[in-house]
Amino acid sequence: MNTMDNLEKQLICPICLEMFTKPVVILPCQHNLCRKCANDVFQVRGSLTSGGRFRCPSCRHEVVLDRHGVYGLQRNLLVENIIDMFKQESNCVALLKEETPMCDVHEEEKINIYCVTHGVPTCSMCKVFGAHKDCEVAPITSVYHDGIAMMVGNNDRMQGIISQLEEACRTIEENGRRQKTLVCERFDQLYSILEGKKREMSQKVTAEQEEKVNYIRGLTQKYGDHLEESCKVVELGIQTMEEPEMALFLQVRVNTKQDLNCVLAEASSTAHLDKVERGYENMDHYSVDFKKEGTALRGLDFLQDDEDEDEEDEDGEADPEEGEGAQPVTAASVQPTAPQQSNSSPSAAKSAASS
Repeated sequence: MNTMDNLEKQLICPICLEMFTKPVVILPCQHNLCRKCANDVFQVRGSLTSGGRFRCPSCRHEVVLDRHGVYGLQRNLLVENIIDMFKQESNCVALLKEETPMCDVHEEEKINIYCVTHGVPTCSMCKVFGAHKDCEVAPITSVYHDGIAMMVGNNDRMQGIISQLEEACRTIEENGRRQKTLVCERFDQLYSILEGKKREMSQKVTAEQEEKVNYIRGLTQKYGDHLEESCKVVELGIQTMEEPEMALFLQVRVNTKQDLNCVLAEASSTAHLDKVERGYENMDHYSVDFKKEGTALRGLDFLQDDEDEDEEDEDGEADPEEGEGAQPVTAASVQPTAPQQSNSSPSAAKSAASS
């Protein structure tokens, strides 16, 4: 420690009386100063001296400065390195003093044993003459090593737990992705069933619609033809009425060799044409009500454990051919109720021609 104290005295600045602060400059007389201190001296005394000059505070040697002032002086890197080494050594000594705790009761004794009874570190004098003379003690190094070994074991166990948790996270993510895929597949199958049923029911409505429309169009054509013939007869009657002899009105024969009266009677009669009964255009018998099915769809949920077992039993008893397309039931069966259709058809709707 005396060597360190002597070295510290050699590293004291003669101006600030503290350890040199870098950067350190060396004067021509080989004495050292903090550059900050040298600059302060130069600025204070510069006005009293001619040219850039000041005297060394250690030996009073006159120092002539160039136009750069004290910043033109050479740095003493050797002294700066020695300062760094001294500070590092001083820190190590301070840490060593802090790492060697002393006994509070016996100030000259180092703490070197551990009282197992009270769970506190103490010194040998406390064990021999002091408060821990009847206690169970152990070397503090062995207690330290045992504690370190215990912490290492705990760290290993914690690392194992962390690894297990990470593996559990990966497994959960994988299982979640797989189950979401299965759920999507089940819903796709429901969509397929609903689309098929929608297509089937739409085809039924379309078939009857086309049948009725075709029948009405055909009947419209017949009435149109009859109207055309009637117009021709009316035109012929008007032409006949313009004849000078009114008696000829009842005797003129048409191309069909019939009397005009007969032609007029046939033209005014629609008994031979079909008539459409009231409500024939109605399609309300294809109404649907999906309230129960909607309730069942809104009640879709995941199976419970007991439902899983029942489903496995049902799958085992199912027919192999049916089992290929069978899927686990996750809610009440959603089967659209077939619309009640009336027995009316285009042929039944036609009324008999009135005479």
